[in-house]
Amino acid sequence: MSRPALWGWIAVAIGLSALTIPWFLWGDATLVAGVPLWLWWHVGWMGLASLVFWLFARRFWGLGIESDSDSSGGSPGSGSRVDAGGERR
Repeated sequence: MSRPALWGWIAVAIGLSALTIPWFLWGDATLVAGVPLWLWWHVGWMGLASLVFWLFARRFWGLGIESDSDSSGGSPGSGSRVDAGGERR
């Protein structure tokens, strides 16, 4: 993947983390359907974070970790086996 995609996902992760705790709702006693507004924020935020993680896992898993070149000298299809721990045999 490209470097802009890596930096984009880093920005998304920082943004999701920064707004996880609704600091701006502290001390607010507003109730919606009998539940505090800050709790609704968490429910909605968990849903958004789940969707973002689903998108990341579907299309960008391994971004910044895996490289296009293989440093061990062989590709997975060249006769080497990868065990459950990820090590080549």
